[in-house]
Amino acid sequence: MLSMTNLSVNINKIATLRNARGGDLPNVVRVAIDCERFGAQGITVHPRPDERHIRFKDVLDLKPVLSTEFNIEGYPSRAFIDLVLSTRPAQVTLVPDPPGVLTSNAGWDTITHASFLTDIITEFHHQGIRTSIFIECEPAMIQHAAMTGTDRIELYTESYAKNFPSDREMAIKPFVLAASIANESELGINAGHDLNLENLRYFASQIPGLLEVSIGHALICDALYFGLENTIQLYRRQLL
Repeated sequence: MLSMTNLSVNINKIATLRNARGGDLPNVVRVAIDCERFGAQGITVHPRPDERHIRFKDVLDLKPVLSTEFNIEGYPSRAFIDLVLSTRPAQVTLVPDPPGVLTSNAGWDTITHASFLTDIITEFHHQGIRTSIFIECEPAMIQHAAMTGTDRIELYTESYAKNFPSDREMAIKPFVLAASIANESELGINAGHDLNLENLRYFASQIPGLLEVSIGHALICDALYFGLENTIQLYRRQLL
């Protein structure tokens, strides 16, 4: 049985582990290939300016060897844009995080940054690169995202994950509304941030048109206990 929603594995944490010791263990390219072999339908990386996990060279090394969808996330600085244009992944996800932030923690204000985003998205489209905008559930932000010409949005799911243990119906409600608006606006829907084996199945079952989830931290943590191959299969089964 095929999954209706694709699983893209974010391998930033693999690079963090490598960088902590120096050298090339674990090897980022080898792990990415293994993730694909074990069932991942995409590989996500998020290079940051300080290269504290994924390095720009990693991005260049990964592109020729990946056989599934390659998704590059990041803040669209000129250096990031040039990296994406030289790599030409299947998808670029635009994230509004400043250089020093620990992890992505907010979505785009697509009203304030409408012109900025539109120009960047147009540049990527000229090279045949699909675009996605990291965004929260505010209806106005989603509607204005559609005006930028982006192909997809990625719903920032931290609030869902935080509230899921106490009230899953309350936690999912704004995301269902957001998905409805995205579908009406003919935007594809991705999602990511703090999705895990406990909350993923319910999220995927409630979000119509969910095309892709990008999961890194939780999946790599689970792999310490269950093994990488088994963990990827466990996550895939949540999406059936």
